[in-house]
Amino acid sequence: MGIAGDSLGIKVSVVIPAYNYAATLPRAVESVLVQLNDAAAELIVIDDGSTDETPQVVSGLLETHSNGFRAIRKENGGLSSVRNRGIREAQGQYLIFLDADDELAAGAIETVLQHLQTHPQTRMAIGGHIGVWPDGKRREHLPEQLPDDPVQRLRAYLLDKRLALSNGACVMHREVFERGDYPEQFRSAEDIPVFAQALANYPCSLIACPLALVHKHDDSLRHQFSHAKAGGLALVDEVFSPRRLDQRFQGLKPEFYVQRSLSLFRSAYLAGDADAAKQYFSAAFRCDWRVLFKGSYMRKAVRLWLGKGV
Repeated sequence: MGIAGDSLGIKVSVVIPAYNYAATLPRAVESVLVQLNDAAAELIVIDDGSTDETPQVVSGLLETHSNGFRAIRKENGGLSSVRNRGIREAQGQYLIFLDADDELAAGAIETVLQHLQTHPQTRMAIGGHIGVWPDGKRREHLPEQLPDDPVQRLRAYLLDKRLALSNGACVMHREVFERGDYPEQFRSAEDIPVFAQALANYPCSLIACPLALVHKHDDSLRHQFSHAKAGGLALVDEVFSPRRLDQRFQGLKPEFYVQRSLSLFRSAYLAGDADAAKQYFSAAFRCDWRVLFKGSYMRKAVRLWLGKGV
């Protein structure tokens, strides 16, 4: 039996960006290949100039799975540049971006295509995922509610955190990227502007089952913060760029600025960067003095200004 979308001409492209993930890339690739039964889906692996054994791993996978997927190698440009290349290369109307250290859940492509058949108007289908920890612990996360009003939908995602979106568990129509692709100047949180514009401007729907297995890692706090600091508060302007979000949504910008400032403050504090932590807390305070009543943030701020370190 073929995949459900073929009779309607629906095609899904799964894009796996790979940068120095030689150890986990085969797992990600295999999780997709076992689901490619006919022309209704394709897999593209894009190596972003890896310096480990990723090129050799890709070559080995191509030998094992002749004509099973397409592989592209490019100069290193960051995750956004890989996803943008994937948009240009993909043959499908719908795209799934699967991280190289994650897996597509069993039956995910069939589930997605069946959903698109019954929801042909959707431009972003939001699925659930299963978080997987190194000790084997697993936790299922399923989307529960999607507000009808676009402003409330955006608020639920950006501010209230009631709507969680994960790469690998979201399916986006290529129309979504007409307003803006992935901003290549950011090395973290680069998906937030794209998810935001999709929720705000296009029909969205929920798939109440896991589409991906998201593997959790104990990455260095300093390493994580270095990427976040490089983008800093400029991310706020990118998210609320008029080409992405029109005037209807601009009222949410001050709240998001404060939230982003406090998030960077916490990351800087945990990474031991006291100067940056003070700058971000001050930015939040200048925008909204009520941050003084946010207990957990305020306690950390007091320690900083009393010189008790981080």
